[in-house]
Amino acid sequence: QLVESGGNLVQPGGSLRLSCAASRTIFSSLDMAWFRQPPGKPRDLVARITTAGISNYADSVKGRFTISRDEVTKRVYLQMNDLTPEDTAIYYCNIYPPENAYWGQGTQVAVSS
Repeated sequence: QLVESGGNLVQPGGSLRLSCAASRTIFSSLDMAWFRQPPGKPRDLVARITTAGISNYADSVKGRFTISRDEVTKRVYLQMNDLTPEDTAIYYCNIYPPENAYWGQGTQVAVSS
């Protein structure tokens, strides 16, 4: 019910926009979030957004990443700017708080020169 896309290989300092397609039921009534799992590390929260559009960010991405939600397309976006190699990870979207049933395949982001 959640499908992530937009990951790619990008050079340091570059930008990407990730997209998460959600069903109407999920999107309309639930807070949404992006998580990431770097190689060999646990999955952590990157950003979350309430149904009212209030957002919060992990300290490591504040000022560089922006989460948004589109009521028309039922998508959640993660705009990522000024990417660094430390941002390399598989990125997942989920509701917030997350539920196991909604973890998808994720989308791979690799930052390397």
